[in-house]
Amino acid sequence: EIEGQLKPEQVIVSLAPGITISAMKKRLGQNKRFARAMPNTPALLGEGITGLAYEKGSLSPEEENELQGIFEACGKVEVVEERLMNAVGCVSGSSPAFVYMMIEALADGGVKYGLPRATACRMAAQAVLGSARMVLESGKHPEQLKDEVCSPAGTTIQGVSALEEGGFRSALIKACDACYRKSTEIQ
Repeated sequence: EIEGQLKPEQVIVSLAPGITISAMKKRLGQNKRFARAMPNTPALLGEGITGLAYEKGSLSPEEENELQGIFEACGKVEVVEERLMNAVGCVSGSSPAFVYMMIEALADGGVKYGLPRATACRMAAQAVLGSARMVLESGKHPEQLKDEVCSPAGTTIQGVSALEEGGFRSALIKACDACYRKSTEIQ
């Protein structure tokens, strides 16, 4: 519907998961210029992360900077090779839903042992926010930060053990697998 209205100097930015630049060129014309972006919902608060991809050499340095600036207004930007955009969708595009589920489950655990729902939810959300900042600002690997919380024979290592028994990490990886698979089917 828009094909006839596009001008060669325009850059078309797609937020559609799984739709490659090559597929868009087939539909809208080989002479068109495209970028793919995958923001996430925390962008609404300026705390998002956007994966951005475009064909090297298709944009001028000024256009690259302008495009990155648009998404930096919503948070951070990571420019990646286009072949990695489906992975971006897994690890940042879809993951806020997984984190929300984790916060809800942690809050449920607090409620189970007597905390009021609102208090438990605030505490779980702040723990996730603070933990994320520790990863981003400390320069330490998440495994090292986890180990720093786990005292020998303590409560936290018991919880970590229960998560491992329940397949916590495996479940998250499988969620990424499902997202990736769906992205590759969209074409």
